[in-house]
Amino acid sequence: MIIGIPKETSPGERRVALMPEGAAALRNKGVEVLVEAGAGEGSGLADTEYEKKGASLVAGRADLFARAEVLMQVRTPGANPETGATDLKMLRWGQVLIGLAEPLIALESAQAVAAAGATLLALELMPRITRAQSMDVLSSMANIAGYKGVLLAANELPRIFPMMMTAAGTLKPAKILVIGAGVAGLQAIATARRLGAVVLGYDLRPVVKEQVESLGAKFVDLGLETAQAQDAGGYAKEQSQEFYRRQQEALGKVVAAQDVVITTALVPGRKAPVLVSAEMVALMAPGSIVVDLAAERGGNCELTQPGETVVIGGVKIMGPLNLLSTVPYHASQLYSHNISTFFAHLIRSGELSFDLEDEITRQTLVTRDGQVVHERVRELMAPKASA
Repeated sequence: MIIGIPKETSPGERRVALMPEGAAALRNKGVEVLVEAGAGEGSGLADTEYEKKGASLVAGRADLFARAEVLMQVRTPGANPETGATDLKMLRWGQVLIGLAEPLIALESAQAVAAAGATLLALELMPRITRAQSMDVLSSMANIAGYKGVLLAANELPRIFPMMMTAAGTLKPAKILVIGAGVAGLQAIATARRLGAVVLGYDLRPVVKEQVESLGAKFVDLGLETAQAQDAGGYAKEQSQEFYRRQQEALGKVVAAQDVVITTALVPGRKAPVLVSAEMVALMAPGSIVVDLAAERGGNCELTQPGETVVIGGVKIMGPLNLLSTVPYHASQLYSHNISTFFAHLIRSGELSFDLEDEITRQTLVTRDGQVVHERVRELMAPKASA
């Protein structure tokens, strides 16, 4: 079996799907690994490091796609709207594509992969079950995003995070509110606490209160939590507009008292819910910071401009995109482990096996044999088909 690792072409993407150590592990299992020249450069990995681990370099992208039976990418065409269309043209019948694909949003891309006859497995659809934890790309990447979000705030805030007692007086610690206590939010809380800030955590799911408090933060209870706050996979469920309106009203006073607000709330396959309104930002003191880690989905803050930093009323609103590429080495290391473990899960007697009785395979398999086979993606395509 031949696995190909293309260089990522999405603008600003510096990660690579497989580290040299991952290539060595696959080689030890009898898999041939082809790496496009320069694929690891963005992560600080020279081509020679891959060669030392037994991988073969391929100079041309078209040659790599032509030779590889399985392609491993960070951003497959669906997650790379700017330049991914070029890769679509090189896919062929029976070829397997594994990576992030945005299948619940990039429906046309999923259809195009199916039309090419390629098999697409989307890692963001990985079920949140114990067996799949070592393959859970979203959790791995969210950990890094939460960490980096706090560092962004610490760098931009015109005050320090920890309390300091000096001969010149006592400096009060920064006050931080983290909205959303998923993986990214919990890591943000942990990082802010390590830096010495006073931290509050809020989530509409009451079950995360204990996790927030275990990290040394205080859980904000607005009295609005609902038993239907999360789906079967543990992700937050989308709520009604009336719920979000009441949530904003109750959260306003808490936001106003903070030096930093970090938002992390996402609903899979949906636009990010707006949790911090323009009116709430207006109540914050000049010099305060909002770091919106949901910017790639439109943002949790009404004033967020994805990919930009804006200052309104003295409050800086940051909408960073792809924070993971600011620490590409370790982001790639985690991603490489996730995708390698997933690939190993698919192997049976030396061949790829797509056992639809297995929950992990069934939930990540998007296209096969010229068809879109994922139930939820097919449902989302249905209105388009009838339009």
